[in-house]
Amino acid sequence: MKYRHIFFDLDHTLWDFETNARATLLELHEALRLGERGINDFGLFHKNYLAHNEKLWERYRNGYIKQEELRVKRMRLALLDFKIADEELAKEMSVRFLELLPTRNILFPYAKEILQYLKNKQYILHLVTNGFEKTQNNKLMYAGLKPFFSEVITSEGSGSLKPNKEIFEFAFQKCFAKPDECIMIGDSVEVDIIGAMNAGIDQVYVNHLGIEPTVKPTYTVNSLKELENIF
Repeated sequence: MKYRHIFFDLDHTLWDFETNARATLLELHEALRLGERGINDFGLFHKNYLAHNEKLWERYRNGYIKQEELRVKRMRLALLDFKIADEELAKEMSVRFLELLPTRNILFPYAKEILQYLKNKQYILHLVTNGFEKTQNNKLMYAGLKPFFSEVITSEGSGSLKPNKEIFEFAFQKCFAKPDECIMIGDSVEVDIIGAMNAGIDQVYVNHLGIEPTVKPTYTVNSLKELENIF
């Protein structure tokens, strides 16, 4: 067995962030009666939120903004797109969104099955995520994924973020693992694949969206089921 420890990303790899975030935003849109405030095109509101969230996460990874600014600003900017300048509403949405989002449990097809398959083959599974500690652990609990992972390494707990090699070095220490027996599985070339390359470990690019990677990963799959061809 070439690998012993498998590091998984969570959001967009196993846990369907877009679908879960959409359901959560829709619940907030209805509960806070945002349609009456002028947000009558929920599809556009959701699309704008995702765009702001992605840009702000990039700034957070690069150290330009703090955690709390990211959480509130993505709501503030999504509201401003509809000419709603209401800081208290943005803060309330941020709090309620982070309470509701982790309770969603929509996973990508074959997520639990592949984790069980790998466990049955005696691989040791860990999570390496840039998400927030409490939020990610709650996602694992509500989605029924917690029992599959030996260690959960977050950016908060490690003091670093993917693609920096330091988060992986922290993971090696916490998991009592050597780099040559580890592999990283994730959906983001910029974060997961290049991060693993920076740390000197092999990678599996989970290409759910069929996007041509800018670098050549060790392996590429288009679905979680295809991991059975590697392990």
